[in-house]
Amino acid sequence: MRFVARIFHSQGAARQARRSRNTFRTAPASDTTASMSHLAFIGLGIMGKPMAGHLLGGQGNSLVVHTRTKSKAADLLSRGAKWADSPAEAARNADVVFVCVTDTPDVEAVVSGQNGILEATRRGAVVVDHSTISPAATRRLAAELARRDVQMLDAPVSGGDVGAKNATLAIMVGGDPGAFERVRPLLAMMGKAITYCGPSGAGQLTKLVNQILVSVTNMAVCEAMVFAKHSGLNLENTINAVAGGAAGSWQLTNLGPKMIKQDNRPGFMVDLQQKDLRLVLQSAELAKTSLPATSLVHQLFTAAQAAGHGKDGTQALFTVLEGLASTH
Repeated sequence: MRFVARIFHSQGAARQARRSRNTFRTAPASDTTASMSHLAFIGLGIMGKPMAGHLLGGQGNSLVVHTRTKSKAADLLSRGAKWADSPAEAARNADVVFVCVTDTPDVEAVVSGQNGILEATRRGAVVVDHSTISPAATRRLAAELARRDVQMLDAPVSGGDVGAKNATLAIMVGGDPGAFERVRPLLAMMGKAITYCGPSGAGQLTKLVNQILVSVTNMAVCEAMVFAKHSGLNLENTINAVAGGAAGSWQLTNLGPKMIKQDNRPGFMVDLQQKDLRLVLQSAELAKTSLPATSLVHQLFTAAQAAGHGKDGTQALFTVLEGLASTH
């Protein structure tokens, strides 16, 4: 599949945005507040809650939230957000509806299920899905919404809970370029690197590229740390020695120290990584593409799940590889 990635300063997207029908005030290109927008956010997990919090801080934005466990919304409600009992209620008066849930069936339920967005969203609204789901399902849901004159953008994110809290996420967007330009100032409240990737599904495909890189690099870091440990090296010194050179990576810098301390608290859970790798391998099969390293890391994470690490962070893969090394 061929598509052209365009960074958010894309002049072509801007021209189409000016031709697109607007139902809420679009901020100038230099503005990052998108004043007086009625917003909804559905899904307040590890990623969604801090992302929604950044939107709540925007000038003039009103925010309605919904999540399966209402107690997770307590902090946002105390700061002025309003509660909705269903996705439909959240979307009813919203100009932009943000979704950040776990998997494809969850997004399908939120968008087209009973009391879903489709039942209530108004014409001209934009739905922005930050979940990582099937590209094919994304295209299907976008088509359903388009029949109601509602645009859907697939906008998965990367950067983990730290990026969500610090508003430094990378956001990969697929869908209508005019809709992208309309919500770009809102995306800028949550992320630092915002990239328009192409038509519907392109954001999801780009995120899957990201997940190949992240998971295989994490496996390499785990294996390198196992080798260093079994060779008698000081692991902290080893990380410091190699992180500044060609071997440096986000995984080494951020997860390496956690591996050393056996700190498996999740920034991104093994179970969620496995869900994403399943999507990668399904998409690769459709594209008739062999991904041997991705297949291997998927199997190793399966071993991590079997060892009880499904709810741990992906750095827990270190313990699996260390166990394999200890068998020799």
